[in-house]
Amino acid sequence: MLKSVKIFLKTVELGSFSQTAKVLNVAPSSIARAIDGLEADLQVSLFKRSTRKLVLTDKGQQFLEGADKLLSNLDAIREGLSDNQQEPAGHLRLSVFESYGRVVVCPILPAFLQRYPKVTVEIELENKICDLAAENIDIAIRVGTPMDSNLKSRKLSSVKTTLCAAPDYIANHPKLTQPSDLQAHNCLTFNRGRQATHWHFTREKQYEKILVNGNLKSRGGTALHDAALKGLGIVQLSNWMVAENLENGLLVACLDEWQASLAQNSSGQVYLVYQATTFPNPLVRLFIDFLVKNI
Repeated sequence: MLKSVKIFLKTVELGSFSQTAKVLNVAPSSIARAIDGLEADLQVSLFKRSTRKLVLTDKGQQFLEGADKLLSNLDAIREGLSDNQQEPAGHLRLSVFESYGRVVVCPILPAFLQRYPKVTVEIELENKICDLAAENIDIAIRVGTPMDSNLKSRKLSSVKTTLCAAPDYIANHPKLTQPSDLQAHNCLTFNRGRQATHWHFTREKQYEKILVNGNLKSRGGTALHDAALKGLGIVQLSNWMVAENLENGLLVACLDEWQASLAQNSSGQVYLVYQATTFPNPLVRLFIDFLVKNI
């Protein structure tokens, strides 16, 4: 219908179907069909047709005023949606797994929002795989290789984990010399539902898979981290989560001659994922570039 409205306005301007057809480089019959279709949609006659000239009916004059406003408003809306705005504006919804969001993403969010004051961000810190389309999420940040082929992805950072505990725990429990010693320790683990928890260790060509148990499980790393700080047990967490406390001595690395991991053949990568759309939200690209630059 929009195309027909534009043809109507051009016809009013030029005064005849033939002149409109000439300017638009189409057959006069195409112009006549467009006007006929528009009149059928509106259930009114827009022109008084004669062999000499076209004259607007009263309804046609009324429609002309509305059509002018319609196209002006449409141009304003299109300009507002354009990527060429001088200042980015709009809303972004993020889903980030809890510990990474708290430690890595949230500290740099203020810099983004201060730089782009017309942008608003809603961030969900949750330890679940969300449905981006169903939950209206623009960007999700996840650990491991993305499996959904309908989503676009970009690597954000690499992940290695460290086995660690508080100095008091180390001093008051049996010495750790090899991965199998963990079976005699209280291990703070991620919740795998009913599945048993195994920790994986590699050293050169050696590989060991150890069944571990403990009195605290959590879907997120923050609870495990805080419990380890208080001397409850041994934890395996991403380096970015424990680096500061390893440096200041509140945590001590264990079995550091081995590389620990939470899963065999783990990708060890953090990815951001977003929907593949014909007209993507320009803020998505802006925020992705910001994250990649600042993480």
